Amino acid sequence: MAKSNQPNWDVVIAGGGPAGFFAAIRCAELNPKLRVLIIEKASQTLGKVLISGGGRCNVTHACFDPAQLITYYPRGGMALRGAFTRFQPADTVKWFEEHGTRLKTEADNRMFPVTDSSETIANCLRGAAENAGVQVHIGVSLLKVEKSPKGGFNLQVREDAEVFSIQTKKLLIATGSDSKTREIVKSLGHTVEEAVPSLFTFNVKDKRIDGLAGVAVENVTLKMDSLTQSGPMLITHWGLSGPAVLRLSAWGARILADKKYRSTLTVNWLGDYKLDSALEVLQRNKDWQENARKKIASQPAFSQIPVRLWKQLTQFIGDKNWGDISKVEMRKLAEELTAGEYKIEGKGQFKEEFVTCGGVRLNEVDFKTMQSRMVEDLFFAGEVLDIDGITGGFNFQSSWTTGWLAGNAMAAS
Repeated sequence: MAKSNQPNWDVVIAGGGPAGFFAAIRCAELNPKLRVLIIEKASQTLGKVLISGGGRCNVTHACFDPAQLITYYPRGGMALRGAFTRFQPADTVKWFEEHGTRLKTEADNRMFPVTDSSETIANCLRGAAENAGVQVHIGVSLLKVEKSPKGGFNLQVREDAEVFSIQTKKLLIATGSDSKTREIVKSLGHTVEEAVPSLFTFNVKDKRIDGLAGVAVENVTLKMDSLTQSGPMLITHWGLSGPAVLRLSAWGARILADKKYRSTLTVNWLGDYKLDSALEVLQRNKDWQENARKKIASQPAFSQIPVRLWKQLTQFIGDKNWGDISKVEMRKLAEELTAGEYKIEGKGQFKEEFVTCGGVRLNEVDFKTMQSRMVEDLFFAGEVLDIDGITGGFNFQSSWTTGWLAGNAMAAS
């Protein structure tokens, strides 16, 4: 892209990610007469698509009820309620099929391309954009946006060392929520919620889980402050990970940021068990005649607790047999199993799909069109908004939906 290239556009989209591409394709397909340009500051487009899902790309989630779908979004769910009635995962599946790419549903309802390759999704989007006549320029950074007195926008951009201006009638900001984007959005009169990490693991140092990296428990219940999440959990070299932890980190993103990532985590290793029901199981184990001379440490009372973990959770009892456990010890063990307290001492990064919460304040955007309520012909889609979902394809779905809605609105001349 150079000064000599077309300086005037009908639609410019800042950000060559999933939301930007989806908006550009939809806009150009609906109104082929429009001159549509995507500018991307990186050396390639769709970088997050290519690395997501371990290189497989978790495109969306097989949840086709908008009312249920919004429950997977710690922030932005209510704003997306109406948006998902217009474009939801079923529409995403149909869109990709119509553009030559079939998706499949896995046992946990995550949806991937049948090829198991993120390249398939990236190539589909790039091909659809090219076929629709969308221009894509990489290595171009958006530096400044000014509203033109005659309507539209004057954009200051940089390519290599050259800084120059382009004009556009409509502008979609579909970048991530980086510091430069936040600065531009604020300069246009919008409020930006502070960006903090979401979807991360917990750094926990505790002798009860020391040396147990790789041990997984299928269903635990975690509590922190007023938040509760359940699901699988994995013990790691640095602490705790797995779906239950990631979900709790998402819902508690702002709480944990305020606490400098230091908090108390209550772990129920038995999932739905209450203290009394755990005590009953432990009492039965003590009462069984054949258990009387068996070592507590080598005889887990609950099948869902791996032996290695059980040994460390029962270490305080010592080398006793089941027949010799006291009522005090049994109660302490039940409390340990259903409400063990662990100290979160920091966060790890969830490297597969790093997500932040924060971005453009949602009440400043019309979710029927994704147009700014404050600046005419300015649109937002994707991660620049204060929307984030848990892991499982939900963040991509909000990008597809908001991009599609923005594309619809921008196509209307």
